[in-house]
Amino acid sequence: MAVQHVGSLLMISLHGYVAGSPELGKPDTGGQVVFVLELAKRFSRLGYRVDVMTRRFEDQPGEDEINDNLKIIRVPFGGREFIRKEDMHDWYGDFITNALAYIRKRKLQYDVINSHYWDAGVSGQKIAEELQIPHIHTPHSLGWWKQHDMAGADPQEIAGYRFEERIRREFVLYRSCDHVIATSEQQVDLIAEQYELPRDHITMIPPGIDEGRFTPATPDMVRRARERLGMTEKDIYIVGRAAENKGYDLAIHAMAHLKALQPEARLVLAAGANSDSDVALLDQYKSIAADIGVDDRIDWRGYVEDKDLADCYRAPGVFALPSRYEPFGMTAVEAMACGTPTVMTIHGGLYEQIEFGRHALVADPKRPEEFAAVLNMPLQYPWMRETLSVEGARFARRAFGWTGIARRTINLFEHFRGRYDAYKAEDLTSPAA
Repeated sequence: MAVQHVGSLLMISLHGYVAGSPELGKPDTGGQVVFVLELAKRFSRLGYRVDVMTRRFEDQPGEDEINDNLKIIRVPFGGREFIRKEDMHDWYGDFITNALAYIRKRKLQYDVINSHYWDAGVSGQKIAEELQIPHIHTPHSLGWWKQHDMAGADPQEIAGYRFEERIRREFVLYRSCDHVIATSEQQVDLIAEQYELPRDHITMIPPGIDEGRFTPATPDMVRRARERLGMTEKDIYIVGRAAENKGYDLAIHAMAHLKALQPEARLVLAAGANSDSDVALLDQYKSIAADIGVDDRIDWRGYVEDKDLADCYRAPGVFALPSRYEPFGMTAVEAMACGTPTVMTIHGGLYEQIEFGRHALVADPKRPEEFAAVLNMPLQYPWMRETLSVEGARFARRAFGWTGIARRTINLFEHFRGRYDAYKAEDLTSPAA
């Protein structure tokens, strides 16, 4: 069945540094920013006019025109300084007011609003109600899940996440919006069970990857990448923001067990640090490595330039995702697509979609001996490495290509398009109008 054109779409993603070429690794600028921008680009390729609305701060321009169909609009609120995502909703009233003023002044019209993360969701719902258009929300992560997974952590750290307020607002948001897009089956279950939302109000559509960029490479290309990046086939590679939930310390503890199985193995840890708290967290991890005697087996790297990302996935022997909590794990899919054997966490939704031993491997990073043993498998056995390399890349490309994901999402939008047209017609013909 041919996909009908939505026409015009407003995507809202408030936190982080949203741009045509985002500065990945900066605070709150990671997988979600990639998700939103790649999806928006595919929508625009399919002929839709797409505005991505975000927050304007620091010295950012008011607009970025990515192509004729895609624009990033930055709405100022909350001052000029960076605001972390846990505090963004303190300012959502100002965002709603300024966003609606922007839309009405320019007489912009949208068929659907698609919001991302709960800060944008609360705001997007109010804007959708004002404009009388459908609102589809993508949570990315869930307050209940993150709070549950952080049980036992430092009380002061937990307080900074403001879970009680977040979960309460999520509960209302999921009932108010027209539909929720979950990114894994596990997330569908949690929304249905913990937020008591009917399952027919939820659709699972996973994130995607750039299937033209993240591809396997020839042996010569891999060899040159290893020489240039200083990696070997015995390296375990991890990349992401410096954050507690990413589980870098869990991987460090696993190295204490892996060194007995693979004396040449190293952990290449590319963790972007952009704040004093990020640096302090990495210093804490370096202290752990020294205490357990693996500091000489860790190559500490910072922010990875976007142009190097695919080669960084291709160069190591194994890619690892050791997160304590990970709604999806896009980096793992990108590594699989590049043909690198991947070990992912059981504390997330992605592992339920793969076949163990064929597409990827899974383990519990909170059990360091188990995680080390599974990391060792593709390093130890060539047949395992070859199977994961070929089948993992094939699976990632077929299941998570962005164009296919965009078409699935558009079909969902089309189901809700025009839902409130009768209300708008009543507004126009009422005496007050």
